[in-house]
Amino acid sequence: MKASAVAHPIQGLVKYHGMRDRVLRLPYHDSISVCTAPLHTLTTIEFNEAFPADDFIVNDRRLPSSHEYQRILSIINRLRVLAGSSMHCHLVSKNSFPTNIGLGASASAFASIAVAGASALGLQMDHQALSRVARLGAGSASRAVAGGFARWIAGNSDETSYAYQIASPSDLPLGIVIAVIEHFKSTEDAHAEVETSPFFSARVIQAQKQAEEAEKLLRGRNRDALLQLVEYDTLCLHAVTMTGRGGLLLWRPDTIRVIDTVKQLREEGFPAWFSIDTGASVYINTHPEHVELVETRIRALGLRTYRGTVGDAAQPVEDHLF
Repeated sequence: MKASAVAHPIQGLVKYHGMRDRVLRLPYHDSISVCTAPLHTLTTIEFNEAFPADDFIVNDRRLPSSHEYQRILSIINRLRVLAGSSMHCHLVSKNSFPTNIGLGASASAFASIAVAGASALGLQMDHQALSRVARLGAGSASRAVAGGFARWIAGNSDETSYAYQIASPSDLPLGIVIAVIEHFKSTEDAHAEVETSPFFSARVIQAQKQAEEAEKLLRGRNRDALLQLVEYDTLCLHAVTMTGRGGLLLWRPDTIRVIDTVKQLREEGFPAWFSIDTGASVYINTHPEHVELVETRIRALGLRTYRGTVGDAAQPVEDHLF
């Protein structure tokens, strides 16, 4: 009873911070994201009656009974209930990219865990059902399960909070350059911080409206208008994060340098828009034919980069880690 799965991390397009239910990880409003390939997480899970306890190894580190361990366990336990199983499992998971720097590692990690675990237990689940399970580990993982450009319906219960794909990778080609700016951050801190901002209630209303607008633009294949909206949403999200009581400022000087470079590219007539999730790293979204130019300009700042495209849904694979 062993299976593996691959999932891609996500870039938030209409982003979210704040959770109205921290156990079920229910957000205050809908959100939309895009999976970023070729970055990925590969996870292998085996269930066996002979295993004396659950054993989780993530990025070559055996997890103690920590918050991270409990988040994985929430997914594994839900899958065991669905399968009517009490077997313990051995889990090994690895990312192809750095974690905890704002590149959506938790999304791909928990999405791959949900898909691999369900497959190992022989569960037949569609992407909507799997997105609900992955959400228990990280809200963004629900969208990583769906893949492509996906929307997460906030809902008000476990049953009504799920994700679905709006557009596939081939529906709306996108060139993505990621400027890697390493700076420790905590998404959990950001979720708590925004709720203390005096602007949070307005943000919830605004973000819901922007999710509706973004889906219309996606279905209309209006790429440039979508990317303009994404850049604006970035500024709105971080304005709320920065104005919480703790003044959580996630950007670094290099973040501002990248933003200035992106604006300069636009002044020169090149389609480029920035997007920043929970961290200091910056996504630069452009047309596929301009990726090389954009990457050259970002590297000229002395920054490490990743080049990406739109990634598809999380899926089982035969490439096992053990």
